[in-house]
Amino acid sequence: MSRVAYLAVAIILAAPAPAPAVQPSPEVRQLCEADYHRLCPTVVPGGGRILRCLLDNDKDLSSACRAALQ
Repeated sequence: MSRVAYLAVAIILAAPAPAPAVQPSPEVRQLCEADYHRLCPTVVPGGGRILRCLLDNDKDLSSACRAALQ
């Protein structure tokens, strides 16, 4: 195998694995759905973006959603 091929394999193996998807429990989804639609309507699901938006808006969350996220 050439040096370039070894280098390519080394780079691929050294690349970080993608982060696992953050999946809330059905209870959290139910309790926070209205907050999501109210506070984060333009946030595209995936990669924990909705959770990040909800946590960034902690002071405006409903008490039920805030409790579920804790």
